[in-house]
Amino acid sequence: MTDETPQAETPQVTITVRNNGPYRVEGPIRLVDADGNEYPLTPGKGISLCRCGASTNKPFCDGTHSKLGFQAAERAVREAEGGNS
Repeated sequence: MTDETPQAETPQVTITVRNNGPYRVEGPIRLVDADGNEYPLTPGKGISLCRCGASTNKPFCDGTHSKLGFQAAERAVREAEGGNS
């Protein structure tokens, strides 16, 4: 037994919140609609998911957020506003 702290595993999927833009999803993913139908995705290519609600290509981002001036909170909020770190 060692006293070393185990290294955190690198996640296979990364979701990045873009500043006033979409969620960028990268990694091996499967995207399914509410009825269980799978969206055809190109393996190895990331996708951008609409966050403003105005895309005409939902659930994918089509850039409409920039025309609307969409603004959203971009940073993770700490539990109880200033609690745990």
